[in-house]
Amino acid sequence: MTSVEAQEKAAVLIEALPWLQRFHGTTVVVKYGGNAMVDDKLRAAFAEDMVFLKLAGLHPVVVHGGGPQITAMLTRLGIAGEFKAGLRVTTPETMDVVRMVLTGQVSRELVALINAHGPYAVGISGEDAGLLTAQRRTATIDGAEVDLGLVGEVIAVNPDAVLDIVRAGRIPVVSTVAPDADGLAHNVNADTAAAAIAVALEAEKLVMLTDVEGLYADWPSDGVTPDHDDVISSISADELEVMLPSLSTGMVPKMGACLRAVRGGVPKAHVIDGRVPHALLVEIFTDEGVGTEVHP
Repeated sequence: MTSVEAQEKAAVLIEALPWLQRFHGTTVVVKYGGNAMVDDKLRAAFAEDMVFLKLAGLHPVVVHGGGPQITAMLTRLGIAGEFKAGLRVTTPETMDVVRMVLTGQVSRELVALINAHGPYAVGISGEDAGLLTAQRRTATIDGAEVDLGLVGEVIAVNPDAVLDIVRAGRIPVVSTVAPDADGLAHNVNADTAAAAIAVALEAEKLVMLTDVEGLYADWPSDGVTPDHDDVISSISADELEVMLPSLSTGMVPKMGACLRAVRGGVPKAHVIDGRVPHALLVEIFTDEGVGTEVHP
């Protein structure tokens, strides 16, 4: 290594110092999904990021869904899948697959990736220790209410079990299956669940991994080739609330979750590009950050 290279590395480390001081001992909730969940290199990089945060003195809490994996398993089992208003219609048969994939496959794989670096991660479901309580929800299409089956929205969070894991020095990995008041399991959106958990934990940050660079001021008409310069680096909750109805279907739950988080007391919520290895570390530990920041 040349002296110039050494200086460059040192500069990166020193830039992180004030952020290490600021976030030491704080909780960061990370919604894990998109390409970061299905690309092997990105999955490995994400696991490294979680261990880095833990060893740097932060308390990362991972919340994940698993849409692509659920779809793949349904296809393998010959079970027809249906979406209405962007939400998966969840029959009792589908719910069995959702639970199996989220808690038995996706959660276990992520826990194993993190634990390749040491005994850090512990998997937990929204069904465990009353972590999440859901309420059945419907969707509206062309003014008419439609039934989605066992699809719920989070109405209550009891964070004690997650806090127990954090206090033990571990990284909670939360799969988003949640029972209703009668104990019937529901499929809940991982974006909105992550926001609810961040509020309940009084987290310092909510970070959402997506498959785009951030929130665009002007999404292109072809829906394919956005302009990098159009990424909004920072937006207030009030400004986002105005924009929300005009956003693309895929961004509505993510930005809506950010809005709910900051309205609920989380100081900052971020949408970042999970296709870029270690984007999470760049967001937290550099002066410029990446993606879109939502603030109160």
